[in-house]
Parts: sequence; structure tokens; C-alpha cells
Amino acid sequence: MLAKAGILAALRFRDYRLLWFGLLVSNLGSWMQFTAQGYLVAQIAGSAHRAALDLGFLGAARAIPVLLLSPLAGVVADTLPRRRVLLVTNTTMALAALALALLSTFGRLDLAWLIVIAACNAAANAFDSPVRQSWMPLLVDRAFLGNAIGLNSVAFNAPAVIGPAIAGVLIVWVGVAGSFYVNAVATMAVVVAVAMMRSSPPPTARREPIFAAMHGGIAFLAGHPILRWIVVAFVVMAIFARPYAQLIPAYVVNTLGGDARALGWAVAAAGIGGFGGALVTAALAGREPRSTQWLLAGALTSLGLIALAGIHAVLPSLPVFFVIGIGTLAFLGATNTLIQTLAPDAVRGRAIAVYTMVAIGVVPAGSLVLGAIASVIGLHLAFALAGAICLICTVAVYACNPIIRTV
Repeated sequence: MLAKAGILAALRFRDYRLLWFGLLVSNLGSWMQFTAQGYLVAQIAGSAHRAALDLGFLGAARAIPVLLLSPLAGVVADTLPRRRVLLVTNTTMALAALALALLSTFGRLDLAWLIVIAACNAAANAFDSPVRQSWMPLLVDRAFLGNAIGLNSVAFNAPAVIGPAIAGVLIVWVGVAGSFYVNAVATMAVVVAVAMMRSSPPPTARREPIFAAMHGGIAFLAGHPILRWIVVAFVVMAIFARPYAQLIPAYVVNTLGGDARALGWAVAAAGIGGFGGALVTAALAGREPRSTQWLLAGALTSLGLIALAGIHAVLPSLPVFFVIGIGTLAFLGATNTLIQTLAPDAVRGRAIAVYTMVAIGVVPAGSLVLGAIASVIGLHLAFALAGAICLICTVAVYACNPIIRTV
């Protein structure tokens, strides 16, 4: 039935369709803001080593609130009305984007303000992601969950095809503030979409002390024979592979000598690849074995990073960023699908909160680790080292745990 329904199958459900289109608009602005922030930091820094380190600090500012708040966010996702929570989180993120725009307009935006606002935005995102993702099984029939997860990734990565390029043009024409204003308006699309959706009850009505509830989610993942190893590999990829996106500005502007337009094309290339990876997740929904898809995606990401070590001009880097984008999003989609399908309703929000903590919290912290390594040995060698570590870890987890190959 799912195969006949097509790649857009989950969009037949009204509330999921509303949320999906809201995310599509919102994330166009988010990608523009991401590109503008990276370019601003690279320009302020003035050198590749300093830019890599400053981008790492900005990543750490995004990481700390997520790492601290994700366990609590998981409890919120399993107990509080999701619609109300999403209205609050997305309004907060819109206000954070507006603050960036106003500070930039009046010439007051520096690294310190970027760090403070990034931390506020990350705090809102820490609650937004597990609440939104744990709501998806209630918005679509169970058979369409994998397709919904893949389309969710499409909504985040389709805007990456044009958002960075638009940001590059806006930076040249009107400065970085334009991208921040666009994001402030675009984020409100999710607020409008959520306001039009029907409320859904949390998957469990059982209440327990907060710390016990937090522990329950972590204990479930730690005790699961498959998910505990999937999460271990996910953490390694989050520290060493996925931070490449945060370091693209330093790599393109300071190492390869590109300008704002070149940065826009580089981020767009990774975004187009991510869009392709998200489509792969949606198209392969429900097909077995999911673990093989997970392995191939991790290997593709790792090999792409190793390839960056041998590139010294912007143009040949674009297809490599495209390949890394495919692998990264396919790996994220495969990991997310495994967690959502193997976790029961009662702990899904908390299990997804751990996923969010790694995807949003550990990745920016990893950018500090990778940025610090790059400040010592250079970005070329840092990318090669990161790719080798991730390739070894992913293959080892798959090869040494036969039970993983059964899903």
C-alpha cells in the first residue's frame, strides 16, 4: 500500500500536511540565517584558524542548552499538550531572529551577541524537536511513519537548495541583516500552521517524578540491544562528522579563498545533497533492511569527509559537499526511523529527546572539538581524521553486532 501511495504519501493527512508546509517556509529562513551567521563570523575572525575556532564557540553556544534541557524536553513531549508547546517554541525562535536583525541593523552585532542569541534559540529548539517529532506518529497512520520522517527531513533540506544562495546575494546587496529579517517572518509560518492543527493528547497519561521520567528514557535506550549501539555510533558521527557543516564558512572563505557567493553555493551543494538524502529516506520507508541503509549512509558521509582533505579550490569541493549531504541526511533519517519504530509510545518522546540532544546538542559541541583540532593541524587534515574515525566506528558497530543486521 505504501509503495503505491508514492513518496508524498504522508501529506494525505491534513495536520501533518499543515505542519510540513509550515516547516518548509520556516526552514528557508533558517538556512539563510545559518549562512549569514557563518559568513559574519568568518569575516570578523579574518583567518582560517581563528574562524574555525570562533565557529566552534558559536556551535558550543548552541550545544549547551540542548544538552542541559533535552532530558526535560523529552518529559514535556510525553506529558504536555504538544500544540501549545510548539506555539511557544516557534514564537521564541522568531523573536530571536528578529533580535539578530535589529542588532545587525544598528551595527551592534558581534560574536558575543551571536553566542547569546544562539543559546536562546537552541533552548527553544531543545523543546521543539522532540515535541514535534514525537507528535508525528499521531498525525499519520503507523504504516506511513517512515515516509513522514523522510518528508520531515525534506522540509528541512529542500530550503537548503536555495536558502544559502539567496543569503549570499542578500549579503552582497543589503548585508547580513536581510537574512535575519526573512527568518523572523518565515518562522511565523510554523506558528500559523500549528494554530490551525487539532490538539492531540500525549501518548501516555501516566505521570511520574521528572527525574524518574528522564532516567526512564535514557535507561530504555541503554538497555535496548539494538538502539544502544545505534546511539553510540550516532554520537561519534555527531562529534566528528556532522560538524563539517558548521565549519564550511571557515573552509570555503578562509582555506579555499572563496567569497560570500562561493559560500552560498557550497552550503547549497550540501543542502541539495541533504535534500536527496531526505528523499532517499522517504522513498525507502518501510523497506528492509533498514540497518543496511544506515551503514551505507554512514560510510558515504565518512568517505566524503576524507575526500575534502585533497581539495584546494571551491569548484571541486561542491560535488563532495553534495555527496556528504546525501550521506548525512540519509544517516539521520535511518537513525530517526530506527528509534521511532523500535521505541514504544510511552517513551518515544524521551527517546527522541536523546536523539535531539545528540543531533542538536552534541553536533555543535563537536564543532568546537573539530574546530579546535583544525586550529592546530588545519581543516584538510581535520576532515580526513574525522572521516576515518567515523568510518571505523560505523563499520565496527554493524559488523560486531549481528542483531543490528536483523532490522
